[in-house]
Amino acid sequence: MVQRIRKAIFPVGGLGTRFLPATKAMPKEMLPVVDKPLIQYAVEEAQAAGIEEFIFVTGRSKTAIEDHFDHSYELETTLRERGKDAQIAMVNSWMPQPGQIAYTRQQVPLGLGHAVWCARNLIGDEPFAVLLADDLILADIPCLAQMVEVHRKTAGNVVAVMEVQREHTNRYGVLDVEGDDGRLVSVKGVVEKPDPAVAPSNLSIIGRYILQPEVFDHLAHIGRGAGNEIQLTDALAELIRGNKPFHGLRFSGTRFDCGDKVGFLQANIAFALARPDLTDALRKILNGYC
Repeated sequence: MVQRIRKAIFPVGGLGTRFLPATKAMPKEMLPVVDKPLIQYAVEEAQAAGIEEFIFVTGRSKTAIEDHFDHSYELETTLRERGKDAQIAMVNSWMPQPGQIAYTRQQVPLGLGHAVWCARNLIGDEPFAVLLADDLILADIPCLAQMVEVHRKTAGNVVAVMEVQREHTNRYGVLDVEGDDGRLVSVKGVVEKPDPAVAPSNLSIIGRYILQPEVFDHLAHIGRGAGNEIQLTDALAELIRGNKPFHGLRFSGTRFDCGDKVGFLQANIAFALARPDLTDALRKILNGYC
């Protein structure tokens, strides 16, 4: 029987230097797309996939994230006095229940692999998900829910993938493909940020993972890789060499790179256009500029 995915890691310790000065005092994960911060979209996606425990790997100056996932009694009291019940539901209805959230600190910024490793004691010996809030996905069925369904059938490890222009493979972890049915890819290797001339494919991993707990053993021993950081991709390569099932899913939906200014602006437009209360007004504005 395939073990259910109950826990998810959210690495939120990055500095967000590409969005300075906005991120000088505000975590990049709190940047809003329309009217919700990036990290809330990621948590809601995890909730829709059946996640029950939410583990945040934080860094310095990330207290705004903790505050966002807590009650604001002054705000709620003021809203209640003004009869704004809909707004109270808006700030409370999506929050995980008490005891479902845990925080651990990544004390040294040694990369994504190190951030995941920092959560090892909170995961224990069970498969888990990793969601990067920078990668925002607009989809009818949330991306992680699509992956959980694949995991039920395949077990092992599952990553979300998309095709990128070959000249951009040096920005991603890239799959070495063994088999491909058009949606699901069986993987025989993975390379971190390969030069386009030697990249094994143009199928790149984006920020959604379902991983087996053995990855923590590899993260503890692989040492530093590209960028002098502990790379999650290098640990994934070790999982594959250990003959664990490993698949890439071409998910249904559109991914926006919200770690990039243009991608962030594009996400705001796309998510606003998908909102019935905003689309008509926004289209008029866009027509005025275009």
